[in-house]
Amino acid sequence: MKSPTSFIAGLAKAVAVVAVLAGTLVFAMRFADGPWGMVPGGPFSQSAQPVPASWAFAKDLDTVEFQLLDPVSARTSWIAEHNNRIYIPSGYMNSTLGKLWKHWPMHAEKNGEALLRIDGVVYEVRMVRTKDSAALRPVLSELARKYMPTNPPMESMLAEVSSNNLWVFELVNR
Repeated sequence: MKSPTSFIAGLAKAVAVVAVLAGTLVFAMRFADGPWGMVPGGPFSQSAQPVPASWAFAKDLDTVEFQLLDPVSARTSWIAEHNNRIYIPSGYMNSTLGKLWKHWPMHAEKNGEALLRIDGVVYEVRMVRTKDSAALRPVLSELARKYMPTNPPMESMLAEVSSNNLWVFELVNR
């Protein structure tokens, strides 16, 4: 029978191996063509195009990929389309995990130049954070329709925005 000390040593080795593999994956993804699921990735390899005349085709997309230009990093995100305008949300900004994991919203607010990739086509956009509750009501309704099992009260969703726990960026023409 193994002693508890050897079990703990084996467990520590396993945790160390997993941590090294995860770190290697995150490092290697910096050189990849965009993100891999929720793991951020490197720059897109395709050439960018001007924004389309209509974003209506984005209405029912589940996720898109976007790349910030400064610093260069790409990730996968939800998207909402309303009145031919598109938006990307970032929630859990006040949570411990959000504070550790989500640095891109601060970078996007500072320098919003970005690329948006939908079905292999890359568009030049600028990310502009919006806090206007009147403008956000239909956008938050659309996010709730697409991604939440029940529609939460609008006032609670707006409270998430006003408390800075939910950031919403409109993607506009550069």
